[in-house]
Amino acid sequence: MRKGILSVAAISVVAALTLTACGDDSGDDAEGGQVGAVKGKVGVILPDTKSSARYESFDRPYLAEAFKAAGVQYDIQNAEGSAQRFQTIADQMITSGVTVLLIDGIDSNSAAAVTRKAQQQGVKTIDYDRLTLGGVSDYYVSFDNVKVGEELGKGLQKCLGDKDANIVYLNGAPTDNNATLFAQGAHSVLDKVSGYKKVAEQAVPGWDNQRGATIFEQMWTQQNGKIDGVLAANDGLGNAAVSILKKNKVAGKVPVTGQDATLQGLQNVLDGTQCMTVYKPIKQQADAAAKLAISLLKGEKAETNGTTKDTEGNRDVPSVLLTPIGIFKDNVKQVVDDGFVKQEELCAGDYADKCKEAGIQ
Repeated sequence: MRKGILSVAAISVVAALTLTACGDDSGDDAEGGQVGAVKGKVGVILPDTKSSARYESFDRPYLAEAFKAAGVQYDIQNAEGSAQRFQTIADQMITSGVTVLLIDGIDSNSAAAVTRKAQQQGVKTIDYDRLTLGGVSDYYVSFDNVKVGEELGKGLQKCLGDKDANIVYLNGAPTDNNATLFAQGAHSVLDKVSGYKKVAEQAVPGWDNQRGATIFEQMWTQQNGKIDGVLAANDGLGNAAVSILKKNKVAGKVPVTGQDATLQGLQNVLDGTQCMTVYKPIKQQADAAAKLAISLLKGEKAETNGTTKDTEGNRDVPSVLLTPIGIFKDNVKQVVDDGFVKQEELCAGDYADKCKEAGIQ
């Protein structure tokens, strides 16, 4: 399914960026490069602002910065969780003459329709972060999502140890192929551990944290509180579980996983209510995607390091796959050193001493 997972060199960026909160971010010129230095235009469609803060806080500015540095015209928009809006934005971008579409689909059905229309119009398509099942995208750029799940599983195993344990799974949206891969990777680790028993597992529609809390509270009630570990697919769902554990005065006693290395997730790791998170250096992903898009604009050979199986389309999609990192209290500092979170925000108030304990000073 995957051939050769290699590190991807980040493309150099030198431009400054003024970030708009969400919606439209168009660049028709570039600091550090002539206007139209590269012919063509890249359209980027991000999925939402609800499932993760990453898209507006990190993906948008990193992509814009890379395109500006290369002198590439670009248009970045956010579908705000609406498949209809996603398709409307894509139609507008294709009509306006984009040469390459970089898309992070909300669901495979709507995204696949976009890839087919783009192909008909001669527009190259890159799946970004999420693979479009049944689509015709030319490339895929993401972290290896099975490995993300494996890191979640290894993390929970590290926090639980070898004791017998009842485990519940809070998976991501059932419409998100990444969520399926996360669960696949986690199960590949945890199902092999004798003494570990899955007592409940449920997908959380839309990655909605409030629904995640409700689902976990129902699990807690159904199991009479006999839950020893929570495999939560991201930090939002992890924090949802933590909120219910706090309500039952057992937060910190039941290991909980997460993903995305969010500010809340990292603070939970520091205070021990979440045992770990999976860090995906988004700048690496954005730079790799921008580099690939720019190569396509220039008519150059696109460099990939593997393939990913589209199980619905029965095809192998050329891919750039990056490696995720498990973050525990003893290496939270790495996320700070990378500039992914600001030390003054992470270590504010009651977290100042916890940061010192973790070597963040």
